[in-house]
Amino acid sequence: MAVAKFYHLTRDPLEALLPTLIVKALDIGLRVALRGTDAGRMQGIDRMLWLREGFLPHGLAGGPQDADQPVLLLTTPTPVADLPNSPGCLITLDGATVAADEARALDRLCVVFDGTDEAAVGAARQQWRDLTGAGIEAEYWSRETGRWDCKARHPKA
Repeated sequence: MAVAKFYHLTRDPLEALLPTLIVKALDIGLRVALRGTDAGRMQGIDRMLWLREGFLPHGLAGGPQDADQPVLLLTTPTPVADLPNSPGCLITLDGATVAADEARALDRLCVVFDGTDEAAVGAARQQWRDLTGAGIEAEYWSRETGRWDCKARHPKA
C-alpha cells in the first residue's frame, strides 16, 4: 500500500516537480498514471514532457498504444486497476481524486496541488481527510525552506 504524499507547490511550478516525480517512479520500475482534470492542461503537460531536456516516454490516454506507455496522461476518473498501462504509481493534479481502494493497490501515490489556489488547497485538505480517514498513511511535503521537507505525517511517527 502506498503512502499518500501530498506536494504543496508554493515556490516552483508543477513543471519543475513533475519530471522529478515521474523519473523517480520509472527508476524503481513503476509505470505511472498522471491523472488531471482538464484536457487542455494535460495536453500542455504532454508538450512539456516531449520538449524538455531528457525525454520521458509517455502518451495521452486514448491512443492505440496506451498499454505500452510507461507514463499515461489522463483526465478520466478510470480506476487505476482498469488502466491499460497497469501503473504502480499514480500522480494526481488539479484536484483529481483518488479512492482509498486505489491507494491501497498502488506502490506510490503523489497528490500535487497549487498552494496559491485556495480551491486547490481546500481540495487537497479534503483528499487528505478522505484518505487518512480510510486508513491510508499520508505525508505532507512543502518546499518553504528551499528544499522539500516532510512537514506532517498521518499517523504521526
